[in-house]
Amino acid sequence: MPILFRKAMRFGPLVLNFTPKGLSSWGLKIGKWSWNSKTRAHRYDLPGPFSWRSRGRRSGS
Repeated sequence: MPILFRKAMRFGPLVLNFTPKGLSSWGLKIGKWSWNSKTRAHRYDLPGPFSWRSRGRRSGS
């Protein structure tokens, strides 16, 4: 199993995600709602270990 390098830096509601190749995506997190630039998916944290996610960007489009 390979080891993956990932790093996230937070600046208020802005989250920058890095990989060894550089910036991979950015996102916004405000309260329980978040959005990711790479997948363009909205996510909402629900009680317990659950969350809801929109479909976001569809593959092949």
